[in-house]
Amino acid sequence: MTELSPPSRRALFKAGLTGAGALAAGLLLPGVAGAAPALVRRDRPILTHGVQSGDVTAGSGIVWSRADRPSRLIVEIARDESFRHTRRVAGPVVSPDTGGTGKVRVAGLPPGTEIHYRVTAEALDGRTCSEPLTGRFATAPVGRRDTRILWSGDVVGQNWGIDTSRGGMTIFGAMADRRPDLFLHSGDTVYADGPLTETVTLPGGRTWRNVMTPEKAKVAETLDEYRGQHAYNRLDEHFRRFAAEVPVYAQWDDHEVVNNWYPGEILNDRPEYTEKRVDVLAPRAFQAFHEWHPIDARQAVDGRVYRNFRYGSRAEIFVLDMRTYRDANTSDQTKPGHILGDKQARWLVGALDRSTATWKIIQADMPIGLVVPDSPSGIEAVANGLPGAPGGRETELHWVLREIARRRVRNVVWLTADVHYTAAHHYSPDRAAVGDFEPFWEFVSGPLNAGAFGPNKLDPTFGPEAVFVHAPPAANTSPADGYQHFGELNIDGASGVLTVDLRDATGTSLWSKTLQPQRH
Repeated sequence: MTELSPPSRRALFKAGLTGAGALAAGLLLPGVAGAAPALVRRDRPILTHGVQSGDVTAGSGIVWSRADRPSRLIVEIARDESFRHTRRVAGPVVSPDTGGTGKVRVAGLPPGTEIHYRVTAEALDGRTCSEPLTGRFATAPVGRRDTRILWSGDVVGQNWGIDTSRGGMTIFGAMADRRPDLFLHSGDTVYADGPLTETVTLPGGRTWRNVMTPEKAKVAETLDEYRGQHAYNRLDEHFRRFAAEVPVYAQWDDHEVVNNWYPGEILNDRPEYTEKRVDVLAPRAFQAFHEWHPIDARQAVDGRVYRNFRYGSRAEIFVLDMRTYRDANTSDQTKPGHILGDKQARWLVGALDRSTATWKIIQADMPIGLVVPDSPSGIEAVANGLPGAPGGRETELHWVLREIARRRVRNVVWLTADVHYTAAHHYSPDRAAVGDFEPFWEFVSGPLNAGAFGPNKLDPTFGPEAVFVHAPPAANTSPADGYQHFGELNIDGASGVLTVDLRDATGTSLWSKTLQPQRH
């Protein structure tokens, strides 16, 4: 490759630091966990956006990274961070076909064990390799073990990007400090439909200053523009630290494509889009989502997002996709509707029925009892805001809840984000229009770095009660003014007791609830 002089700051900005821009600029990002000094050597590959692990099981995990040029990803694994005894796993050749990203499945690992990994990109001629980046993850246990799981969603929304003058996306550092075993990313991993501006005026004359890239200056439509949405988040040092230290189970929702989308939608009311067909945009966004997250193709059959993971004897995670298989966001609630689709709904009920884990944790990308409208008169989520018997998409949820009760599935907990505030909802047939389901909890937490909103109205059909709510006084409150949230589950391995904490951006617990497991 031709020797290049170090690029100027202006050249780096024009290159975008993301997507194809980073591939051309060959930028080594400073501050990445495990990164070498920031001197750029042009004769060797460079890992540009950190590392991340995900979709961990008792014997395997996926390691992700991105290189600035065609090269082969190499992962070394060890039981300690000194890497004195390592096993080398050769991964795929990364290329422009995947935007430079690649994933390595590391298998044959002992359960319940902390694994340290070191990633390099090896030149295709085998003569040079990148400086290494390091990370860690723990494989899932097989028996009873204390477990800490975090969840949240909604990153870089409503024109609130990375403001380095305010320390960047510090909530990711607060989450890393909690030393969780897992992170459940509940969707809206990016806002591909939400361009950033360089500055935003805050109340009191303050200014929010966004780090800018070309891909974040417009709505995403091309594959590279969708890739750039995911690349942007990894410019933040706290995000990269968290990604290197905590494995993720990732799902998507709407903003990975466009706000409130559904299959077959035509964006006639969105003049900023030159491509109006969601069925054209969604596959591009879907490809970028899978490229930029450590999702195991063996778990995500045919690339699907919904999948499940056993995490010891005390927990099993059921990751949903409430976006791909839905029907239109219609205002007509007289007909049965779909939010999961028949196949996924049957899969969920069957997998819950087969699970022998103490707690069945449903990772949902949308709340089930909160009314989320789609302007001007449609329904975006499950709840339709009408009292009485289930209608629209509520009919599908009713079937799921009824089957769970009929099959005597116990200890089901729903987790979600989406609405940009945090809350605890208890559902009971004693308060509901239908009485053929078991009481359960739904916990909501977010956003991670986006505008804060809420609270939303609760639909009475399934008898929800808002036991706790923490929402801002005004819509689109900036991250500078708080109301950013993540949730935390702590499961006691010996007793199976589950403690839920809803935390703010500093990690402070705002509300806590301890749940005793019911016997199967």
